[in-house]
Amino acid sequence: MGLRVIRVMAFLALLLCAAGAYYWFRVRQEGRRPAFASAPIARPTGLGGAAHEIPSAAAKSPNSAAADPAAVEAKKYAELWHSGEVLEFSANVAKLNNVASLQVLTGERQDFLGKIVWHMQATAHTENPLRMVFALDDQFDSYSDGTSMASVQYEMHLNERGQKVDSVQRLTATGREAAPANVTEARVLAGTRDPLGMLQYLRSVDWSKTPEVRSPVYDGHKLYDVRARQESTAEAVSVPAGNFRASKIAIRVFDNGVEMKDAAFALYLANNAWRTPVLIEAVIPVATARVELVKFSRPGFKY
Repeated sequence: MGLRVIRVMAFLALLLCAAGAYYWFRVRQEGRRPAFASAPIARPTGLGGAAHEIPSAAAKSPNSAAADPAAVEAKKYAELWHSGEVLEFSANVAKLNNVASLQVLTGERQDFLGKIVWHMQATAHTENPLRMVFALDDQFDSYSDGTSMASVQYEMHLNERGQKVDSVQRLTATGREAAPANVTEARVLAGTRDPLGMLQYLRSVDWSKTPEVRSPVYDGHKLYDVRARQESTAEAVSVPAGNFRASKIAIRVFDNGVEMKDAAFALYLANNAWRTPVLIEAVIPVATARVELVKFSRPGFKY
């Protein structure tokens, strides 16, 4: 498998929080090894206080909820996905199937430094034959604002080719929020999302009213400008999880104002109540890479 294909797969994985090879080599060159500080998704404790479920929006009066835009946004996200949602994907390149497996979990909404955040976690593993040349077993944790999905803290716990590195980064646009000793402060633009938060945010957009969205996205090392636009509303998509009608969202990525030209990316969101991500696709000069939904489950529902 050529280096270009591996790089494209790395970027596809970035969109689902399975990137990190480049970051690992950067950390290794600079001699930094940030400390591990994340909790398992099943028990999202610490980082700012005990985890707890947010009171239901129904506990507020209709008038107060309608007058509070943040409450409206929080309710919208809660309706789209739910604590306990699990998305399982398989990555294919050209005629090579299942070169990597990815899992995205949605944990609890919780209090983090006085903010309500979603705790989301992704794990990624390369499979043979790619694993024979690029063994990767990574975990990513995102703590994203409950009303905007802007990233508050992003963690990468990487195990690539037998080398391990842990990074915990507190995102700040002002630099006024002091980070603990075992956490690195990352200066970003206001409203910056990490890859997991961006994936979930794209599910929430009302594409019938919004022709294009733009967002800064921080991958743990660099800040990108990501632009997404709906290209169609009823694409027929066949993946291991089933056959779907889906909206196709074209994604363009800019690095320092220059668009990445190595691949054309698309995200397919099922036309269901949860806008389930069913496919991520990259068309590159030598092949087509696909990250396909294998299994989806949430409390009370599975397919």
